[in-house]
Amino acid sequence: MNKHVTPVERHKPEALSVTDTRYMSGFGNSFETECLPGALPVGRNSPQRPAYGLYAEQLSGSPFTAPQATNQRSWLYRIRPTVKHTRHFRKVDRGLIRTGGLDRDEHDMPIGQMRWDPIPLPKKGQSFVEGLATITVAGDCDSQAGMAAHMALVTRSMQDEFFFNADGELLIVPQEGGLRLRTEFGVIDTRPGEIAIIPRGIIFAVDLLNGPARAYVCENYGGGFTLPDRGPIGANCLANPRDFLTPVAAYEDKEGKALLHVKWGGQLYATEIGQSPLDVVAWHGNYAPYKYDLRTYSPVGAIGFDHPDPSIFTVMTSPTGEPGTANIDFVIFPERW
Repeated sequence: MNKHVTPVERHKPEALSVTDTRYMSGFGNSFETECLPGALPVGRNSPQRPAYGLYAEQLSGSPFTAPQATNQRSWLYRIRPTVKHTRHFRKVDRGLIRTGGLDRDEHDMPIGQMRWDPIPLPKKGQSFVEGLATITVAGDCDSQAGMAAHMALVTRSMQDEFFFNADGELLIVPQEGGLRLRTEFGVIDTRPGEIAIIPRGIIFAVDLLNGPARAYVCENYGGGFTLPDRGPIGANCLANPRDFLTPVAAYEDKEGKALLHVKWGGQLYATEIGQSPLDVVAWHGNYAPYKYDLRTYSPVGAIGFDHPDPSIFTVMTSPTGEPGTANIDFVIFPERW
């Protein structure tokens, strides 16, 4: 029986695997990165014959005709095309995941403030997808407005399991324990005190770094997170673009049975695939996952008198079409000198 040889196996220079972490600095930048020399085309996005026999694919984070300032897309050069999966997605049990606009009538929840004790970590093995539990929802995922707040209780790494969310982007805030996010674009390690953002439609898997982990997860149905305008504050302070880190390319050339989960329209679907989808050898563009260390946030506060609004502590914002009105504001109250 002949062993299947992929194009990349015929070229064996040293390359990053999906267990290596390296980053590029900057927010909203147009990055380019490759694992193998010459894998990234020069002067064109989709050559007739990409290097190493790779497949060129564009992942769009905005309409093609969006204004230049808000246009998001990345070109990925992968070993196998993303359409290489089984014919049918089947609906699977979504557990405790709920979605805005679709499940709001499921429970008669009070409108007052509520508090509860921390949810205990389960004794059984539970992946990131299995461990998502919705706390509250707002808006409507179909109209791409609003959000959901989840808890993630993770007690096992994802082995030959992958996930992407077609309903919105995910802002992950580790509370206890560290998470390794193996994505199509590279690897992100995130620990308490950091946040990670996985844009809509990007495939990833979650591994544990040092035992069971808890995290808060904000699912953003609306416009992608960006940095708030500083206005009279000027050019510096708050979250500075240089402190945001995007992973360099790292790929996994692996064939074998695997499971791909997709969240779409508030439902969870799954399909069997015959390979790892984390096989992107090179990519370029400005639509990619990233992380940020909250300890680098430089707050601006009142030094004279009176009490300023908490909006001065906004790290990231999801804008709407109405100026000055956000779909989501992610705000922290950091330590002071």
